[in-house]
This record gives sequence, C-alpha cells and structure tokens, in this order.
Amino acid sequence: MTDNFASKSVPRHVLKGVVGFGTIIAAFALIPVLGWFSLALAPLGLLVLRGCPMCWTIGLLQTISAGRLRRECTDDGCQLKVADRPPAEHEANR
Repeated sequence: MTDNFASKSVPRHVLKGVVGFGTIIAAFALIPVLGWFSLALAPLGLLVLRGCPMCWTIGLLQTISAGRLRRECTDDGCQLKVADRPPAEHEANR
C-alpha cells in the first residue's frame, strides 16, 4: 500500500493544512478589501492541499497511521491489521 497523500511528519502535514485552508479562507475573506482579485489565492490553497481538502484529510490519516497499520490480503479479501513493532520498541513503552 502506498501512501500517496502522506507527509513525512504530522506537524508538517498540519502546517500544510493551516497554509492551504488559511489561503482559501483568505481568498474569500479579502473580497471586500481586494475585490474579486483576492480569489486568485484560492488555487494556491488548493495546490498546497494537493488538489482538494479531502485529499489533505486522507493524507493526514495516512501520516498518522504510517508504520502502525498494514494491509494483509488473502484469497478471501484484505484486512487492515496493526503492524508488529520491533522488540526494542515494546520494551521502551513498558
């Protein structure tokens, strides 16, 4: 399973969301000040969000679950399971 929308870290992904959603909100909020020219900010916000707000949300979930979940497929179908952690991590969490 590839993480097409995931970022390298959760804080980085959240920062992309703040910039993307902030730019889209600013595009509409600045209409009284800049007129319709402010809507030129909206495509920039969508670019930061990788095309759509839902894509950003999927990426956030993929970033959070990276390394924690894995998909196992058999002839009966696929299941999502918690990945086994190395023994060193088990001991550090106790």
